[in-house]
Amino acid sequence: MIVYFSATGNSQFCAEWLADHRKDDLLDTFYYIRHGVSAELQSETPWVFVMPTYCWQMPRIVEDFILNAHFSGSRDAYFVMTCGGEVGNVEPNLRELCQRKALSYRGVLPVVMPDNYLVMFTPPDPTQAQRIIQKAQLTLQQGAQWMEEGKSFPSVETGRWDKVKSGPVNRAFYRFYVKAKKFYAKDTCISCGKCEHVCPLNNIKLEGGKPVWGTKCTHCMACIAKCPVEAIEYGKATKHKQRYLCPPYQGRENQQKGV
Repeated sequence: MIVYFSATGNSQFCAEWLADHRKDDLLDTFYYIRHGVSAELQSETPWVFVMPTYCWQMPRIVEDFILNAHFSGSRDAYFVMTCGGEVGNVEPNLRELCQRKALSYRGVLPVVMPDNYLVMFTPPDPTQAQRIIQKAQLTLQQGAQWMEEGKSFPSVETGRWDKVKSGPVNRAFYRFYVKAKKFYAKDTCISCGKCEHVCPLNNIKLEGGKPVWGTKCTHCMACIAKCPVEAIEYGKATKHKQRYLCPPYQGRENQQKGV
């Protein structure tokens, strides 16, 4: 079973690609995360957890989802992590997580996708993004082949700073940086409520027709990226930056036809 979390579509694209090519079941974790529901899941095929990389680690909300869920059937667990460039020293945490859930860790596959963290980076233009997505599918194809052959993903090579990035830097990122207080809606807001509905932590409420952010936030960028009129900003960091949403996966048949 392919189990995924996605905010701006990168990980959803990869999950749907894998489900299509592996003829496997697909599960979106959004409902469980938003409502705090513990999932009861069963699969005879290996578990494939697909998620974005948050500051060189798996998102904490995804880690909590896995810890709270019950998995029966297959004990093999593969991880696919979309990233802007690298996943750092994430493997020790993934191995520990699998050990706690009595799962057999079968490796992590980093998949480079267009960077969508608007707070720090500017997404590539549509042409560049399409090239990145096309290249990512070659990585997914290799990963699917390894899984089909029953092989684990190769270990991720790490450098001297990866432990620092995935450790102290990640912890500092969550402690000091991942806050909701800088989000606001401009006067161009049309009060559609889309931001409220797409927040995975149920952290946005409309008051007087305008979104108001609570204290829970994971900086997933769903509210900014999915606003139909680009009315949401994060302080000055996102001003004048183009928004990015991954184009929807069209299916293998349509891709072969060039649709």
